[in-house]
Amino acid sequence: MRPTAESNEFRRELVNLLPKLRRFAMTLTRNGSDADDLVQEACERAITRSHLWNGEGRLESWVYAMTRNLWVDEIRKRKVRTGSGTVDVAEQDSLHIEASADKAVYAKQLHKLIMTMPEGLSSVFLLVNVEGHSYREAADILGIPIGTVMSRLSAARIRLAAMIAEQTERRA
Repeated sequence: MRPTAESNEFRRELVNLLPKLRRFAMTLTRNGSDADDLVQEACERAITRSHLWNGEGRLESWVYAMTRNLWVDEIRKRKVRTGSGTVDVAEQDSLHIEASADKAVYAKQLHKLIMTMPEGLSSVFLLVNVEGHSYREAADILGIPIGTVMSRLSAARIRLAAMIAEQTERRA
């Protein structure tokens, strides 16, 4: 059975979405290995259910919402099991700083700061400020009211500004 042009386009869009989807998964899981597993599971589900994608709105939002739902299900499963095996992002040292470019260094440091924020704040911040989603899209992706998006985004911005100021003071 030959894939249709529509199917090929869907898969191409999904592949282009992978870096953003990985960043989003990291805000949910706080663990690189779990984020990779989550992205893989979300992509598998998106492909197997691509016939349900109606083409309205952004594919990105549809896949992000699917990813969030998969993670919520995983958290529920882990509550039943003993020992989830996760490592707190503050203890994880998988973000290596490249000395080749100042921008890369700053971006990685900023990403690490975002990842130290609580999940609700970091996910909203990433979706709106980094990925460029509207408040409505972020609310739909995360399954929360738009007012909650606005308040969490405000709290995330304040917290991030304070963390940057604190790091700047430490270096001075």
